Amino acid sequence: MTKRIIFTIVGLIVVIGLLGGIKGLQIGRMAAQGNQFAPPPETVTTALVQAVSWESVLSSVGSLEAVQGVTVTAELTGKVVEIAFNPGTTVKVGDLLVKQDTSSEEAQLRATEATVALTKLNLERLTKLLADNTISQSQYDNAEAQFKQAVAQADSIRAVIAKKTIRAPFPGRLGIRLVNLGEVLKEGQAIVSLQSLNPIFVNFLLPQQQLAQVQRGLNVRVTTDAAPGLVIEGKVTAINPEVEAATRNIRIQATIANPEERLRPGMFVNVAVVLPAQDKVLAIPATAVLYAPYSDSVFVVEEKKNEKTGQPSKVVRQQFARLGEKRGDFVSVASGLKEGEVVVSTGVFKLRNGQAVTVDNTLAPEFKLTPKPEDA
Repeated sequence: MTKRIIFTIVGLIVVIGLLGGIKGLQIGRMAAQGNQFAPPPETVTTALVQAVSWESVLSSVGSLEAVQGVTVTAELTGKVVEIAFNPGTTVKVGDLLVKQDTSSEEAQLRATEATVALTKLNLERLTKLLADNTISQSQYDNAEAQFKQAVAQADSIRAVIAKKTIRAPFPGRLGIRLVNLGEVLKEGQAIVSLQSLNPIFVNFLLPQQQLAQVQRGLNVRVTTDAAPGLVIEGKVTAINPEVEAATRNIRIQATIANPEERLRPGMFVNVAVVLPAQDKVLAIPATAVLYAPYSDSVFVVEEKKNEKTGQPSKVVRQQFARLGEKRGDFVSVASGLKEGEVVVSTGVFKLRNGQAVTVDNTLAPEFKLTPKPEDA
């Protein structure tokens, strides 16, 4: 009985050994095949690391302000008897906007003008008599004073009538009408907004450390989401002589043309002040960068001989780089790359260091410094 058990155990050990040996041979063969397997080269697009000159700009966010803008108000209390404008239209300087009731003032003016005429005749008669020494100098002076007083009173009434005849103080575009016919306007009550829109001011702030770079006459570029794709150019026309104590920023004003009146006072805009100097940078497409929390990197394409076949092939080398400013489809490289190197421009997320690649630039997208997407 004991011998049978021993033979059985020995038989099991032999069977297990045979199975283990066979499995070991299979695993060894699979490992050898894995070592001999080479993944097919990845198809990529490439771009050249180029040294280019970029404009130096100072960026800010500004707001638009009319060169001349005012809410037209009533100077005196009076009832509206005529509204001579249409909301939203343009007017010239001196165009009639609103007329208040001046019937009482016009009646007073006619009476005063009659007094002026009478005192004038009286003054002319006394002037002749004074020349003949028929009257005293005091009588003449009294007549002259009465005439001047009547003229002044007439001028005062005309001024009241002029104030109740409200006209455009400058050319511009009117806003929404705020009064109605027959309404009694109080002193200072708003009638309509009047804004001069062409040209228009852009007010923006820059840090005090950039003050030395800004001067009058520099070009500015203005963009806004109210006019997608439109870049409007102007010039710096004023620099505030004092720095704001709370923010240490300096207020700057530029003037830009607005012939189509697409820009309106109060709008926010993006402002770029173009400096005379230009920066020389190494630029690559932004899609060539593999962004990571620890460091950004790119894949440089290099020629290398295949160890097995001896034939030259292209492989990629992962290179860490320090990036700078981004403009359009490009990003500048502060360090890590050299001019003339070739980098993978698309699909970097699927590459690894030392991987073989084939270059097919027929699939490469067009990179632009000022792209204009169709769906923007």
